[in-house]
Amino acid sequence: CPVWSGDNSSCGEVSGRGVCQDVVPSNSPVGAQFPFSGIDDRENWPIVFYNRTCQCHGNFMGYNCGECRFGYTGPNCTVRRNMIRKEIFRMTTAEKDKLIAYLNLAKRTTSPDYVIATGTYEQMNNGSNPMFADINVYDLFVWLHYYASRDAFLEDGSVWANIDFAHEAPGFLPWHRFFLLLWERE
Repeated sequence: CPVWSGDNSSCGEVSGRGVCQDVVPSNSPVGAQFPFSGIDDRENWPIVFYNRTCQCHGNFMGYNCGECRFGYTGPNCTVRRNMIRKEIFRMTTAEKDKLIAYLNLAKRTTSPDYVIATGTYEQMNNGSNPMFADINVYDLFVWLHYYASRDAFLEDGSVWANIDFAHEAPGFLPWHRFFLLLWERE
């Protein structure tokens, strides 16, 4: 599990932020819209990439429990913080310019925390040949959206294009809400 730099312990365990634990993927059945089983690395994600992760406590979150849960701030994540999104058509020119400047900055800033997979689990030889690359913050979110909605690669080398986990499933609204919250945080 990753170390939180605030106390140099995995998941900030020394500070009570979280603990390292085994990943337990859902055993819920796959919906009828996906008639395959065991062929797509998203089915048991993230087991195909790692099998231990941080379980954060209280108002802490993040890959190493080093951030505050959405809606909280402060050194111990105890201060409630309300965010209000302004309607884009009601933004001033200066606000729009600031938004564009941040988007451009995201395109020039390498993510300090995340990398992306550049190959499938099979191409990585079941994990023994890691294939990951650095990515800028903007393209990280492009990649996250692509990964959730990309076609399924079948065992025989063919592609099944009739699936889109990000848009054609019950998780559409909560997935996109979480996606936008992460994007705003970055």
